[in-house]
Amino acid sequence: MWGILGDKKGRLSVLFGSIAMYSLANLANGFVHTIPAYAALRLIAGIGLAGELGAGITLVSELMSKETRGYGTMIVAGVGILGGVAAGLVGDFFGWRTAYFVGGGMGLALLTLRVSVYESGLFDKLKRSAVKRGDFFLLLRSGENLRKYLSCILLGVPIWFVIGILATFAPEFGEALAMPVLPTGARAVMWLYLGCALGDFASGGLSQYLRSRRRAALVFVLAAAGVCAIYLNLRGAALLPFYATCFGLGFFAGYWAVFVTIASEQFGTNIRATVTTTVPNFVRGSLVAVSWCFQALKPSHGIIAAAGVVGAGTFLLALLALTGLRETFGKDLDYLERC
Repeated sequence: MWGILGDKKGRLSVLFGSIAMYSLANLANGFVHTIPAYAALRLIAGIGLAGELGAGITLVSELMSKETRGYGTMIVAGVGILGGVAAGLVGDFFGWRTAYFVGGGMGLALLTLRVSVYESGLFDKLKRSAVKRGDFFLLLRSGENLRKYLSCILLGVPIWFVIGILATFAPEFGEALAMPVLPTGARAVMWLYLGCALGDFASGGLSQYLRSRRRAALVFVLAAAGVCAIYLNLRGAALLPFYATCFGLGFFAGYWAVFVTIASEQFGTNIRATVTTTVPNFVRGSLVAVSWCFQALKPSHGIIAAAGVVGAGTFLLALLALTGLRETFGKDLDYLERC
C-alpha cells in the first residue's frame, strides 16, 4: 500500500502518513483494556511502520548525489535500528503502557522534525510525465524485473533469520548448549540490535570505501554466516561470551543499509518507492517460512541442527541472489522502468 502510494502521490506523503499512523496507534495501545483492541491497534501500527523505511530510503537516495547517497541511507538505517536498543531499555525501566506512550511520543516528535524535508526532485519531474507510476505488476510482467526483485528479497532473508530465530529463541539455544546460566531473549535481542546499528554504519561505510554495494554485502553475508556457526557451537559458554556473540551476529547481519540501498538503486523512478518499501517488508514476512522450516526440523534434528540447516539455506540463497544483482554504486537514478 505505502510503496504504491509513494510512487503515485509522492515520497513525503508516505513518510508523514506512515509515521502519523504508527505513532497514534502506539499511543492508543497504552490505553487498551482488551486483547482484541490491543491486537487491532498492533495491526494498525504494523501497517503504519511498514511505510517509513522505504519512503525514507527512497527520498534520501533521490535527494543526495550518486557518489554520497550511501552515507545517507547508512545513517537512516543505522539510527533507526537503535530504536530496538531504546525499546529494550525502556522495557526494563517502565511498565508496558508507559513504553507505548514513549514510543508514540517519539514518533510524533520525529514527525515534527520531518516537516522541513523536501520532496524528491526526481518524483516532481516524474509527475509531469505520462508514464504509469506505482504499477506493482510491472515487477511481474518482466522476467528480468522479477528476477531482480526476488534477488533483492533473498539477499535480506539471513538478517531476519538471525533476528527472528537465533536471538528470539536465545533461552532455548542456551539450554541446548548446556549454558550454566541461561540468557534472556530480551537481552539477546538488545545486544543484537546494538550490533545491527553499528553494522549498518560499517557496511554502509565499507560500500562507500570500496565503491561497491555488492562487495560490501558479500563481506557481511560471509562474516555473518561464520558468526552463526560460532553461535551454534558455544557449548557451556558463560553469559558474557554468549551476548558478545549476539552482538557480533548483529554487527555482521547489519547490512540492512546496503541491502535496502541496493533494492532502491535497481529500479526506475516510477516503481522505486514500491520496490524499496515492499522488499524489506517481504524480507520481514519471510520469517514466517523460515520459522516454519525451523519448527518442522526441530523435533527430529534438535534445535541446534535445525538452526544450522535453515541458516545455511538462507545464506546460500543470499549469496546466489547477490550474483544475480548488478553493481549500482554511483548509478544515476534519473530513469524510468518500462515493460
